[in-house]
Amino acid sequence: MLKLNVQDMSCGHCAASVTKAVKAVDPSADVRVDLGSKLVTVETTVAPDAIRSAIGEAGYASELAA
Repeated sequence: MLKLNVQDMSCGHCAASVTKAVKAVDPSADVRVDLGSKLVTVETTVAPDAIRSAIGEAGYASELAA
């Protein structure tokens, strides 16, 4: 399970964009977005760097959550 902080995510459109970016890399990924805490949880077999890169290409900076 991959947990990412996405600080510039602020609305439903942002959450949908991040989800779409992750699904483009791994269509079977389980993506959960918590806008309140700006946390994205991804169940995937794809490398974390690939997921972070896809989110970055969608326009959102991410960092691994503790």
